[in-house]
Amino acid sequence: MTLPQPPSLSEIPHAPGASAPRRPLRPHLTELVLSAFARHRRVTVPLGPLMLLAGASGSGKSSALRAYEALARLGGGAEVGEVFRDPGACVPEGARRDAQRRRGFRIGCVADGPEGLVRLEVAVQAEPALRIVGERLTVDGLVLLETALREPRRRVVQASWHSAGTTPVTCGHLPDDRLGTALLPLRVAGTTPGQRRVLAAAEQMVVALRSVFACDPRPERMTAPVPTGTGRLLGGCDNLAAVLWRTRTECGRRHALLVDALRTGCAGPVADLLAEPCGDGRVRALLDRGDGTRTELGRLGDGELRHLALALVLLTGPGVLEVDAPGEVPDALRTLTVLADNLDRGLDPRQRTALLELAARMCERGHIRLVGAVSEVSWAAGIDGVTVVHLDGD
Repeated sequence: MTLPQPPSLSEIPHAPGASAPRRPLRPHLTELVLSAFARHRRVTVPLGPLMLLAGASGSGKSSALRAYEALARLGGGAEVGEVFRDPGACVPEGARRDAQRRRGFRIGCVADGPEGLVRLEVAVQAEPALRIVGERLTVDGLVLLETALREPRRRVVQASWHSAGTTPVTCGHLPDDRLGTALLPLRVAGTTPGQRRVLAAAEQMVVALRSVFACDPRPERMTAPVPTGTGRLLGGCDNLAAVLWRTRTECGRRHALLVDALRTGCAGPVADLLAEPCGDGRVRALLDRGDGTRTELGRLGDGELRHLALALVLLTGPGVLEVDAPGEVPDALRTLTVLADNLDRGLDPRQRTALLELAARMCERGHIRLVGAVSEVSWAAGIDGVTVVHLDGD
């Protein structure tokens, strides 16, 4: 698999007298590009602060989120084999093998931030061996990094990156099992303006990708006592009680907002949400009903538990969730993107409306973004700030 022929590596200056547009300080994705992935061909999904992906069963909502999460993990430095456990499922249906019996898929994205709109395209070979065979990082039409598979018998790709010095382009080899954009800081010296531009664009893309939390709460895993651990929430919210233990201790304001959200999402009175030590290094979560009654989470319905977990995710922010955020980037410049498959599963009309209204308030502040897949979307009408994208699986 190859990416389309790139434009020249010559720099494209701003028009004379034109001022550069004001760019956001927090890098974030504005587009998910599914060139050839699972059910999708030539599909571009626009991404806003609060997005709902809608469509019939089989339309590709979950696969779109899976592609987004895969890019995030690659941006965090994960090996391609860790990211794509079943690469054959990512190959578009009906895709034929080429003369070398190869098949694969292509995904990409666009990240907005201080460096402008940075575009990333990735081509992955799924058969006969899983490897990244092509990658391109561009900004304003300028190719900053390009890789291609030139020697199939070697586990490397030929890479070229922009230098803009006495040598316009630097060439070298990169491993074929990792995203080259994430490896650039180890290869580019940053001694010329061109090299510094490459590093800045790569950092913007990596920051936008790495601050992603894929969340699909599993009620059956959320009710048992758990070790206190690090207090970082897992994707299935298995360690919910441990995170409540931390947030209740460290941030009373966020905890109070969570309790207030539960009054809408849970049946019966809710005075507080407790995390109680069990005496063996574990903690359990309880609802305080305000009349001396404490309800174990196991007595709550699945919708109540999912509403609780998703509200906690939206209120917690980057500091507690299990995301691989660059340590050198201040929290004020990071945006946590929550990927929520089956966002409305198990929620009654009151719960899902209250949850989406909470998401709208949190996303408006700028440090949280949400992309959720829903079975139907009529219930979201009238809630400000929500953008709906309908997928049809073509």
